[in-house]
Amino acid sequence: MALGAVVAGGGVAVVAVGAAGSSGSAGASDVAEPIKTHVHSLPLTGAASLKELGARSTTPFSMVGVTWTGAKAKLRGTVEVRTRSAVSGDWTKWLQMQQPDAIPDAAEQNRPGVRGGMAPLWSGPSNGIQVRATGSHKATALPAGLRVDLIDPGKAAAGTKGKSGSGMGLAGFAMDGTATDSATPVDSGTATPPDSGTATDTASATATATDSTGTPDSTPPTDSSSPTGTTSTPTATASDSASASPGASDSTSPSPSTSAWPSQLPTTAEAYPSCSSTASASPAPPNPMPASTTSTVAPPKVVTRAGWGADECDRETGYPSYGSSVKVMFVHHTDTPNNYACSDSPAIVRSLYAAHLSQGWRDLGYNFLVDKCGTIFEGRFGGMALPVVGAQTYGFNTNSMGVAAIGTYTDLSGGDSQESPYTGAAPSTALLSSIARIAAWKFGMTGVNPATGTAYLPEGASNSSGFTLGTNYKFNVISGHRNGFATDCPGNQLYAALGTIRSYAAGPVSAVTVTGMSGGAVKSGTSYYTKGSATVSWTTSTPSTVISGFDVLVDGKAVAHASGTARSASISVAAGSHTVQVRATHVRGSTTLSDGATLVGDTTAPTFSTAPAMTTRTGTVNSTAVPVSVTWKAADNAALAKVLGTAPSSATFGPTVASWSATAKPGASALFSLKAYDVAGNTRSGSVYGTPNIIQETSTTRTGAWTRKSSSSYLGGYSYSSSSANASISWTFTGRSVAWVVSRASTSGQAYIYVDGTKVTTVDLKSSTTQYRQAIWTKSWSSSAKHTVKIVVVGTAGRPAITTDGITTIG
Repeated sequence: MALGAVVAGGGVAVVAVGAAGSSGSAGASDVAEPIKTHVHSLPLTGAASLKELGARSTTPFSMVGVTWTGAKAKLRGTVEVRTRSAVSGDWTKWLQMQQPDAIPDAAEQNRPGVRGGMAPLWSGPSNGIQVRATGSHKATALPAGLRVDLIDPGKAAAGTKGKSGSGMGLAGFAMDGTATDSATPVDSGTATPPDSGTATDTASATATATDSTGTPDSTPPTDSSSPTGTTSTPTATASDSASASPGASDSTSPSPSTSAWPSQLPTTAEAYPSCSSTASASPAPPNPMPASTTSTVAPPKVVTRAGWGADECDRETGYPSYGSSVKVMFVHHTDTPNNYACSDSPAIVRSLYAAHLSQGWRDLGYNFLVDKCGTIFEGRFGGMALPVVGAQTYGFNTNSMGVAAIGTYTDLSGGDSQESPYTGAAPSTALLSSIARIAAWKFGMTGVNPATGTAYLPEGASNSSGFTLGTNYKFNVISGHRNGFATDCPGNQLYAALGTIRSYAAGPVSAVTVTGMSGGAVKSGTSYYTKGSATVSWTTSTPSTVISGFDVLVDGKAVAHASGTARSASISVAAGSHTVQVRATHVRGSTTLSDGATLVGDTTAPTFSTAPAMTTRTGTVNSTAVPVSVTWKAADNAALAKVLGTAPSSATFGPTVASWSATAKPGASALFSLKAYDVAGNTRSGSVYGTPNIIQETSTTRTGAWTRKSSSSYLGGYSYSSSSANASISWTFTGRSVAWVVSRASTSGQAYIYVDGTKVTTVDLKSSTTQYRQAIWTKSWSSSAKHTVKIVVVGTAGRPAITTDGITTIG
């Protein structure tokens, strides 16, 4: 059997069922130990239109079924249930059970012992029950043989592989078909007082389920029922003819197959497990034998029957009926509450299996079940890739499949004690996408578009309301149960989402958007920059379940592949500008390409096109700090990001900033270091040394009248002041930058400044506030040289005085 690797999903072990595989489980000797379910039946008694089961303690159960004699009999009225929690001991409100979702076809329904029933109600671990059935009117008689079926989903035996009723780990299967160990099983219930009523204990009966509904069409088409896949009839393998019961005598073992069975058919060991009840059975291939199928779409990951603990000894022995190909998928809901934990889904599936068997059906009615977390479960036995006839859409089961959403998706809302317990939960995206995933795979066998495809099915029942036996009815290939049978199933909310399921199943993937790049890439403006590596991230609203994978394209060429669940991937690029896109591939093969994002590969470091230089600047001077400015010009071949000052202190500058205002200690050599960064992260360092000095008036040449003024506010404690027009003071120094330092007040006047004999400016020292030690004017040169700065008093009317406090220089 072709099986995929075991992967985690929804808290259970799942396997990818190969398109050439069969039921998805291994041979009987490899499967996990089956989990035994138990059905404890109690009669409802009373008047014709009111029958009850009084409140009582019972053996443990987790699901409640109410059934009656006669598969075609109808219960016209209501059935209400109260259960007692085995955990808390509390009783629930009265909960109204729902009409059944699945009904078998005539061939299965008309077998002896098949019973009618309400949709089973999942209660969780319980040990007490009370039931009342009421006819719609006092004169309305209830069906005969009403009984309550208390279903215990069972637990894995200690030390065996399997699944507990509480939803711990499940056994799965690896590529070679060997079972993987599950988590330690936990009991699904606790011991309870013995039942006080008359009861019949059964391990399970035989079972099957059915649903139907359709729209007539006056022009039945020619039947093209054969799947497009290649038909093959390989020679039977040793496992096909192996004894179903190791150690049993030849007379109790199935006979070897005399026909070559298609590879997708379950093996003899799977079809005839080691069961005392089937010891005399002989395997017989189905007639007609189903054709082997292939699909253009990879199969989904599925929890197999062995994975959820199906006991194959409980169902009817042998193989189910087969159609020619799956033409329509009917979507159902199980009419069970929505407030279950997804870890309980395997137990719910086992309970539904037991409930259908307890009604006398051959097997579980649905072909697949999906929980709200999106986990897919194999339903009816017979090979998931094959057109197994289920019991799900009454009159239209042949050449269709039934996929049941676990839960209730009507518009009902919980409320008072007389209402249904089912809140009208909207179907989750995980649930919808998993149903779509099954559809994509199945219709990949026939080449039908799940979104737009239609197909005809003949009505196979003589008593289905609104349908005529033998008439062909046209269906969307993805339809709701209500389209083929008079029912509300799959509930208004799920029915309204069928369009979403079709869209998911057909593709393509919705718009893919590149949301960013990281992992070495940095955004600047609308582009990203990297030294070579980047992690590309993207989004799409399409669920991962129907996405086969993503490819990251650089300049139109795929350079990285990621799974459908991924939303990022790492790439590398060469130097230069590149266009990055993400291409999503739907499971059906269509692709969706994102818009392009620009990624620049840059391995070239920035440059200091103008080397760092230190100059004097304006500002307040004191004996320990001279205002200086460090200037530079940085550039990059792609995009400059920033420049950092690293010494003597830290500072950060934007890419267009080209100066750093700082201070330096006079009389000492100062080092200023810089580091330029481009957007890609390449760097270049630069630095400059300089020695600032303060030169006061003692070393000046003065003309005219100057007055020495003493104050702690002046540099060195003194300064020179003059109000005489044309009085001058000169400094001769060697350096590459100079600043004149003054005191300023509202009465301060103006001065001319000469540099090396040439007048360069007029400076006004007036200030609304008194200020001391202010470097008010600066001049710089490209290199150090000898210069003379002369200050001449203008003699400004009304405020002629100027006060000079020296100069600062950088040598």
